[in-house]
Amino acid sequence: MTESTPPPMPDFPPPSAPKKNRTNQIIIGAAVAVIAAIIGTGVVVVQATNDDGKPDATASSPAPAEDAPAPVVEEETEPEPAYATLTADSFKMTLRTTERQCFGSAGCNVTVEPELEYLGIETVDPDAVYGITYEIRGDESGTVIETAELSNGTSLNYTPTSISVPSTNTKVSVEITDVIEQGG
Repeated sequence: MTESTPPPMPDFPPPSAPKKNRTNQIIIGAAVAVIAAIIGTGVVVVQATNDDGKPDATASSPAPAEDAPAPVVEEETEPEPAYATLTADSFKMTLRTTERQCFGSAGCNVTVEPELEYLGIETVDPDAVYGITYEIRGDESGTVIETAELSNGTSLNYTPTSISVPSTNTKVSVEITDVIEQGG
């Protein structure tokens, strides 16, 4: 029998079992770090928005994502509408003649009604009632003072005014002297 010689040894080491991939461990570690950062940020936000200045909660260790409190979402409330502060300068008033009866040289009886125009930009409070005092000039016996009520922001309630003017050429004018809020 002939002796056999063993096969020659390779120049490089034999292949070994592949090393376990650490990619999964890195991804899991990063996910845990992100969850911990989110929980920590939530605790800071809750403490910063507390009304009485005392912390609501303290963080001792990161909790699992299932135990994390739901984020606090504050409902948006509509701001209170800003209504105009009304004064005599907030309006322009004119008179509309609804009746006229003249008696030659004895003058005329005239019935007038106020027409009101709001000059402001802001909204008039629809729940308030405003008393608008105005003076009518041109009557034979002197100035006539009347008051109209503005309600619902647009409804003007008044009583027509009868005046006597000395002639058909007499100019009748009106001026708002006061505006007061009577309530709402």
